[in-house]
Amino acid sequence: MPRRMGRPGLLGTMARTAVITGTAGAVSNRVQERADRRYAQQTSGGPQQYTDPAPVQPPPAPGAGPSAPDRVSQLTALADLKNQGLLTEEEFAAEKAKIINS
Repeated sequence: MPRRMGRPGLLGTMARTAVITGTAGAVSNRVQERADRRYAQQTSGGPQQYTDPAPVQPPPAPGAGPSAPDRVSQLTALADLKNQGLLTEEEFAAEKAKIINS
């Protein structure tokens, strides 16, 4: 059966959506943890001892890896989070490096 050219089929679209959702979920959880930690520090009157848990990695997408349009959409979503002030410059750079190097 010849390989289909052009737009991805249903499975390709589902895989891309899963990758984007996983990345957004991981970033969202990280942002929520930071907000909770800041709130706890403000209400307790000082910094608390906090050990950062290991970052949660989204499951790998089936196939060889994300294609260029997936990376572009992930980077766009990441830039939006940074522009909204939900990510620091360091977190943005770290997540961007993960997307680019994947």
